[in-house]
Amino acid sequence: MTYNLKQNLEREERLCGGHRMCAGCGSPIAIRTVLRQLEPEDKAVITGATSCMEVSTFMYPYTAWKDSFIHNAFENAAATCSGVETAYRVLRKRGKVDGRYKFITFGGDGGTYDIGFQSLSGAMERGHDMVYVCYDNEAYMNTGIQRSSSTPWFADTTTTPVGKAVPGKPQKKKDLTRIMASHGIPYVAQTAFTKDFQDISVKSHKAIYTQGAAFLNVLAPCPRGWRYPTEKLMEVTRLAVESCVWPLYEVCEGVYKLTYMPKKKLPVEEYLKMQGRFAHLFRPGNEWMIQAIQEEVDRNWEELLHLCGEACSAEKR
Repeated sequence: MTYNLKQNLEREERLCGGHRMCAGCGSPIAIRTVLRQLEPEDKAVITGATSCMEVSTFMYPYTAWKDSFIHNAFENAAATCSGVETAYRVLRKRGKVDGRYKFITFGGDGGTYDIGFQSLSGAMERGHDMVYVCYDNEAYMNTGIQRSSSTPWFADTTTTPVGKAVPGKPQKKKDLTRIMASHGIPYVAQTAFTKDFQDISVKSHKAIYTQGAAFLNVLAPCPRGWRYPTEKLMEVTRLAVESCVWPLYEVCEGVYKLTYMPKKKLPVEEYLKMQGRFAHLFRPGNEWMIQAIQEEVDRNWEELLHLCGEACSAEKR
């Protein structure tokens, strides 16, 4: 199958306008881009965990989804998708359905990293021919900006409020992409919508048309939880990538590959200072937190470079 990025980006939207997601939210952009990678002749069945996306795009009897959509509880979106995919294979074998269907699950980090992790892990381990897409906005945004295991170190949330006793979230962010790669599934990728949309588009197409289980982790900033100006969505995403806070890479059949190497790795403070959830890091006496985050990002980056076979070239830069 020949892949043409320009043609794919110009396809008809499968998530239509009129939904109620916030201005400056990364989630609908991520989902629209993923769905545009479906070939026009293919149909899709989409399962969606309870989330901002679900409550804003599917308000009975109205829906923004042009493909079949199943709303699931927080904990069972992947299990539902795996069941539908199994039923499709059985019905097709019996000649009761025709046409090619693709099976995609969307979930936020709360329904993926935490509450839905058990069903996600099970679906991936069983090897269902489906794609699980996590749009990672790094907190339980739909229910009040509570911390999740995806929330970054020292971030200010309603359940890790900054004060004299607590400097934000005391735990580091879980590395779910690496955890999913350890399942040994055919395709895993970490991506974001950069200015040309190439990285997320190519990886989404690969994930959808890879035989077997696939997982995409997409950075999806939230203006309310992260507290950045709505018009700065693309800029905050760019800084996450350029500072290596959110590196872009894929794991295909167990082989790690870096898909973007910043020409000049930016300091993390360039990324942090744009967001109100990290405003306390820039108060006098809190410099140690920025330094700790920088050291953690550097350590994770070097480890990823080693996994991708890029360590030697990185040392030369």
